Amino acid sequence: MSDDSIKRVKRKRLRKGIKIFLIILVVAAIGGAGAYFYFNNTIKKDAVVENKREPVRKTEPKVEEEKKPQEYTAGLFMVGDALIHSSLYEDAKQADGTYNFMPMLEYIKPISSRYDLAYYNQETILGGEELGYSNYPRFNSPQAVGDAFLDAGFNMVSLATNHTMDKGEQGVINSVNYWKTKNNIAYSGQWLSQEERDTPVIYIKNNITYAFLSYTTWTNGLETPVGKEYLNNVYSNEKAANDIAKVRDKVDFVIVAMHWGDEYSLGVSNTQTEIANYLSSLGVDLIIGAHPHVVEAVEYINNGRTFVIYSLGNFISDQQGNERLTGLMMEVTLKKYVDVDGVVTNTVINPKAELIYTKSSYSRKRDFKVYPYPMLNASLLPNYEYLYGYYKQIVSERYNELVWGVTYE
Repeated sequence: MSDDSIKRVKRKRLRKGIKIFLIILVVAAIGGAGAYFYFNNTIKKDAVVENKREPVRKTEPKVEEEKKPQEYTAGLFMVGDALIHSSLYEDAKQADGTYNFMPMLEYIKPISSRYDLAYYNQETILGGEELGYSNYPRFNSPQAVGDAFLDAGFNMVSLATNHTMDKGEQGVINSVNYWKTKNNIAYSGQWLSQEERDTPVIYIKNNITYAFLSYTTWTNGLETPVGKEYLNNVYSNEKAANDIAKVRDKVDFVIVAMHWGDEYSLGVSNTQTEIANYLSSLGVDLIIGAHPHVVEAVEYINNGRTFVIYSLGNFISDQQGNERLTGLMMEVTLKKYVDVDGVVTNTVINPKAELIYTKSSYSRKRDFKVYPYPMLNASLLPNYEYLYGYYKQIVSERYNELVWGVTYE
C-alpha cells in the first residue's frame, strides 16, 4: 500500500475517534446535568416540606379558676339610754361655760371604739342652749352629749323617744340639724320633712348593707303637730310595714330600734312580744329595745330569724336605785355569706353581753362615770357580785347560750 493510502486510513480513524469522544462527552454532560437536576430538586423539595412543618407547642390543660364562697362581717356594739338629768350636765359643765361629757365615758370608749358599728339611744332631746337646758319631766340636753358619744366611736343613734317633743318642734329641728353636721353617723326617728322621713337610707359597712329604723310607742301625751308627724316616728304596724318594704330587698340587714315596754319592768310585756314577732315576720333581723330604763331579756325568735334585745336599760342617768343605774351592753356580729352560686345568707350571730353601772358621788351628785361591772369592787358598789348574778339571770332567761364577757380591757 502506498504512503498516501496509509495517510488517508489514519485520518479516517482519527475523525471517527474524535466523533466517538465527542459523543461520550455529550452523553456524560447530559447525564451529569440530569443527575444534578434530580438530586438538587429532591433536596429542595424535602426542604420545602420541612419548612412547612408547624413547630410543636407544649400546651398546658386549661384550668378554670375555682369559685370560692365569700364571707363578710361587721361587729355591732350596743348600749342603752343616755338619760341626761340636770345633775349630769351640771357635772359636765366647765369653767368657761361649755360642757364636757367625755370623762363619763372613759371606761367605755376603749370598748365601743373597737367596733365597726356602735349604737346608743339618745333619750333626751339635744335641743341646744337657746331653748334652755332642763330636767325631768321636759328634758333638754347640751349637744356636747352627742359629741362625747361620737368621740367614743358611736355611729348609730336612735332618736324616737317619749321625750322627743319635750321642747316642741324647734327642739327637734335643732336636734336633727346637729346630727346632720356629723359625718358617718346613722340616725333615725326624727326628721325635718315628710319627704326626708319617707326616703329610704341605705348604709354600708365592710361590704354589708343595712337599713336602720327607729320608732317609739310612747309620747308622754306630747303629740306632734298635725301634718308634721315626721318630727317623731310614732310606731304603727302599717307604718313599719311600709318602711320595711321599701328596703327589705335592697339591703342585707334591717335593724329596728324600738322605744317600747313598761317603765321599770324587768319582764317583757305582751305588747313587746307582739310587735317583735310582727317585725320579724316583715324580715327584720335585729330589734334593739329601750324605754323601760332597766334591763330585760334577749332572745332569738321566729326560728332564729330575728335577734331581740327587749331593753338595754339606762346607759347613763341619775335615776335612783341599782336597777336603774345598771344597764346592758351587747355585741353581735352581722354575717353575710355568699356561696359559690351567689346565694346570700345573712345572720346575726355571736351575741355577747356585759353589765354596766353608772357611779357617782351620791353626796355631791358629781363625778359621774360608767363602769363595766367587771371593773367594780366593793368600795364602788358593795353588793356588786350579787347584783351581777341577779341581772345576768334576767337577761339570759330566754337565751341560756348567751356569752358573757364583752372585752373591756
